[in-house]
Amino acid sequence: MPEQQRSDARRNYARILAVAEQEVAAHGADASLEQIARTAGVGSATVRRHFPSRRALLEAVSRSRIAALADRARELAGAGDGRSALLEWLGELVAYCVAARGLAAALAYDGAGADSVHENACSAPIEEAAEPLLRRAVQEGAVAEGTTVADLITLIVGITLATEQHPDPAEAADRLFRMSVAGLSPAA
Repeated sequence: MPEQQRSDARRNYARILAVAEQEVAAHGADASLEQIARTAGVGSATVRRHFPSRRALLEAVSRSRIAALADRARELAGAGDGRSALLEWLGELVAYCVAARGLAAALAYDGAGADSVHENACSAPIEEAAEPLLRRAVQEGAVAEGTTVADLITLIVGITLATEQHPDPAEAADRLFRMSVAGLSPAA
Protein backbone atom coordinates (compact mmCIF):
# COMPACT_ATOMS: atom_id res chain seq x y z
CA MET A 1 0.00 0.00 0.00
CA PRO A 2 1.66 3.23 -1.15
CA GLU A 3 2.31 5.87 1.52
CA GLN A 4 0.98 8.60 -0.78
CA GLN A 5 -2.56 7.17 -0.56
CA ARG A 6 -5.15 9.32 1.15
CA SER A 7 -5.66 8.60 4.83
CA ASP A 8 -9.16 7.18 4.20
CA ALA A 9 -7.74 4.79 1.60
CA ARG A 10 -5.07 3.65 4.08
CA ARG A 11 -7.75 3.12 6.75
CA ASN A 12 -9.90 1.14 4.29
CA TYR A 13 -6.89 -1.02 3.35
CA ALA A 14 -6.13 -1.77 7.00
CA ARG A 15 -9.77 -2.51 7.82
CA ILE A 16 -10.19 -4.77 4.76
CA LEU A 17 -6.98 -6.62 5.61
CA ALA A 18 -8.02 -7.15 9.26
CA VAL A 19 -11.43 -8.50 8.21
CA ALA A 20 -9.85 -10.63 5.47
CA GLU A 21 -7.49 -12.22 8.00
CA GLN A 22 -10.48 -13.25 10.13
CA GLU A 23 -12.49 -14.49 7.16
CA VAL A 24 -9.60 -16.49 5.69
CA ALA A 25 -8.90 -18.02 9.10
CA ALA A 26 -12.55 -19.06 9.36
CA HIS A 27 -13.28 -20.03 5.76
CA GLY A 28 -9.93 -20.62 4.08
CA ALA A 29 -8.90 -19.37 0.67
CA ASP A 30 -12.50 -19.36 -0.53
CA ALA A 31 -13.55 -16.66 1.93
CA SER A 32 -16.21 -14.48 0.35
CA LEU A 33 -14.86 -11.19 -0.97
CA GLU A 34 -18.38 -9.76 -0.72
CA GLN A 35 -18.60 -10.77 2.95
CA ILE A 36 -15.21 -9.18 3.58
CA ALA A 37 -16.45 -5.95 1.97
CA ARG A 38 -19.70 -5.97 3.99
CA THR A 39 -17.94 -6.66 7.30
CA ALA A 40 -15.29 -4.01 6.58
CA GLY A 41 -18.03 -1.52 5.75
CA VAL A 42 -16.82 -0.84 2.21
CA GLY A 43 -18.06 -1.67 -1.26
CA SER A 44 -16.77 -4.69 -3.16
CA ALA A 45 -15.19 -2.27 -5.68
CA THR A 46 -13.08 -0.86 -2.85
CA VAL A 47 -11.88 -4.35 -1.94
CA ARG A 48 -11.01 -5.03 -5.59
CA ARG A 49 -9.24 -1.69 -5.92
CA HIS A 50 -6.91 -2.62 -3.05
CA PHE A 51 -6.72 -6.32 -3.94
CA PRO A 52 -7.27 -6.84 -7.68
CA SER A 53 -7.32 -10.63 -7.31
CA ARG A 54 -8.04 -13.27 -4.69
CA ARG A 55 -4.33 -14.20 -4.81
CA ALA A 56 -3.35 -10.59 -4.01
CA LEU A 57 -5.64 -10.68 -0.98
CA LEU A 58 -4.28 -14.06 0.18
CA GLU A 59 -0.72 -12.82 -0.25
CA ALA A 60 -1.43 -9.76 1.88
CA VAL A 61 -3.16 -11.85 4.56
CA SER A 62 -0.28 -14.35 4.59
CA ARG A 63 2.59 -11.83 4.56
CA SER A 64 3.46 -12.07 8.29
CA ARG A 65 3.18 -15.86 8.28
CA ILE A 66 5.47 -16.02 5.26
CA ALA A 67 8.01 -13.78 6.98
CA ALA A 68 7.97 -16.03 10.06
CA LEU A 69 8.55 -19.13 7.92
CA ALA A 70 11.40 -17.45 6.08
CA ASP A 71 12.97 -16.38 9.39
CA ARG A 72 12.68 -19.93 10.70
CA ALA A 73 14.40 -21.33 7.58
CA ARG A 74 17.29 -18.92 8.07
CA GLU A 75 17.46 -19.91 11.76
CA LEU A 76 17.69 -23.61 10.90
CA ALA A 77 20.20 -23.15 8.06
CA GLY A 78 23.17 -23.86 10.33
CA ALA A 79 21.48 -26.12 12.89
CA GLY A 80 22.07 -29.87 13.23
CA ASP A 81 22.51 -32.01 10.16
CA GLY A 82 21.07 -30.84 6.85
CA ARG A 83 18.37 -33.51 6.60
CA SER A 84 17.05 -32.91 10.13
CA ALA A 85 17.05 -29.14 9.69
CA LEU A 86 15.22 -29.35 6.36
CA LEU A 87 12.67 -31.86 7.67
CA GLU A 88 12.05 -29.79 10.78
CA TRP A 89 11.38 -26.73 8.64
CA LEU A 90 9.16 -28.64 6.21
CA GLY A 91 7.20 -30.08 9.15
CA GLU A 92 6.69 -26.56 10.44
CA LEU A 93 5.57 -25.47 6.97
CA VAL A 94 2.99 -28.30 6.96
CA ALA A 95 1.74 -27.30 10.41
CA TYR A 96 1.58 -23.63 9.40
CA CYS A 97 -0.33 -24.41 6.21
CA VAL A 98 -2.85 -26.52 8.13
CA ALA A 99 -3.31 -23.96 10.90
CA ALA A 100 -3.34 -20.88 8.66
CA ARG A 101 -6.19 -21.69 6.31
CA GLY A 102 -5.57 -20.05 2.98
CA LEU A 103 -1.78 -20.17 3.24
CA ALA A 104 -1.49 -23.32 1.11
CA ALA A 105 -3.58 -21.70 -1.61
CA ALA A 106 -1.41 -18.58 -1.42
CA LEU A 107 1.71 -20.72 -1.84
CA ALA A 108 0.32 -22.72 -4.77
CA TYR A 109 1.83 -21.96 -8.14
CA ASP A 110 -0.73 -20.78 -10.61
CA GLY A 111 1.20 -21.78 -13.72
CA ALA A 112 0.89 -18.28 -15.17
CA GLY A 113 4.08 -18.72 -17.12
CA ALA A 114 7.47 -20.32 -17.28
CA ASP A 115 8.72 -18.07 -14.52
CA SER A 116 5.55 -18.17 -12.41
CA VAL A 117 7.47 -19.52 -9.41
CA HIS A 118 9.10 -16.12 -9.01
CA GLU A 119 5.86 -14.25 -9.64
CA ASN A 120 4.29 -15.70 -6.49
CA ALA A 121 4.89 -13.13 -3.75
CA CYS A 122 4.28 -15.74 -1.05
CA SER A 123 6.48 -18.53 -2.38
CA ALA A 124 9.43 -16.40 -3.49
CA PRO A 125 10.59 -15.29 0.00
CA ILE A 126 10.16 -18.81 1.37
CA GLU A 127 12.07 -20.32 -1.53
CA GLU A 128 14.90 -17.85 -1.11
CA ALA A 129 15.14 -18.49 2.65
CA ALA A 130 14.85 -22.29 2.35
CA GLU A 131 17.37 -22.65 -0.49
CA PRO A 132 20.39 -22.90 1.88
CA LEU A 133 18.57 -25.59 3.91
CA LEU A 134 17.93 -27.66 0.80
CA ARG A 135 21.40 -27.05 -0.66
CA ARG A 136 23.01 -28.29 2.54
CA ALA A 137 20.82 -31.42 2.65
CA VAL A 138 21.69 -32.16 -0.99
CA GLN A 139 25.43 -31.64 -0.34
CA GLU A 140 25.23 -34.07 2.58
CA GLY A 141 23.55 -36.66 0.34
CA ALA A 142 20.31 -36.59 2.35
CA VAL A 143 18.16 -35.27 -0.50
CA ALA A 144 18.26 -36.20 -4.17
CA GLU A 145 20.17 -33.91 -6.50
CA GLY A 146 17.78 -31.89 -8.66
CA THR A 147 15.14 -31.46 -5.91
CA THR A 148 14.04 -27.85 -5.68
CA VAL A 149 12.38 -25.84 -2.94
CA ALA A 150 9.51 -25.31 -5.41
CA ASP A 151 9.12 -29.12 -5.58
CA LEU A 152 8.95 -29.32 -1.79
CA ILE A 153 6.47 -26.43 -1.51
CA THR A 154 4.29 -28.07 -4.17
CA LEU A 155 4.34 -31.32 -2.17
CA ILE A 156 3.37 -29.52 1.04
CA VAL A 157 0.61 -27.54 -0.70
CA GLY A 158 -0.80 -30.74 -2.20
CA ILE A 159 -0.80 -32.54 1.14
CA THR A 160 -2.38 -29.57 2.91
CA LEU A 161 -5.12 -29.06 0.34
CA ALA A 162 -5.85 -32.81 0.18
CA THR A 163 -6.35 -33.02 3.95
CA GLU A 164 -8.21 -29.74 4.49
CA GLN A 165 -11.60 -31.42 4.96
CA HIS A 166 -10.27 -34.34 7.03
CA PRO A 167 -11.70 -34.60 10.58
CA ASP A 168 -8.16 -33.99 11.92
CA PRO A 169 -6.34 -32.15 9.14
CA ALA A 170 -3.16 -31.58 11.17
CA GLU A 171 -2.75 -35.29 11.94
CA ALA A 172 -3.60 -36.36 8.39
CA ALA A 173 -1.24 -33.81 6.82
CA ASP A 174 1.60 -34.73 9.18
CA ARG A 175 1.09 -38.46 8.50
CA LEU A 176 1.13 -37.97 4.73
CA PHE A 177 4.18 -35.71 4.97
CA ARG A 178 6.07 -38.31 7.05
CA MET A 179 4.99 -41.02 4.58
CA SER A 180 6.30 -39.02 1.65
CA VAL A 181 9.62 -38.51 3.44
CA ALA A 182 9.95 -42.20 4.38
CA GLY A 183 8.64 -43.55 1.09
CA LEU A 184 6.10 -46.28 0.63
CA SER A 185 8.44 -49.24 1.13
CA PRO A 186 8.86 -50.57 4.65
CA ALA A 187 12.32 -50.15 6.18
CA ALA A 188 14.54 -53.14 5.42
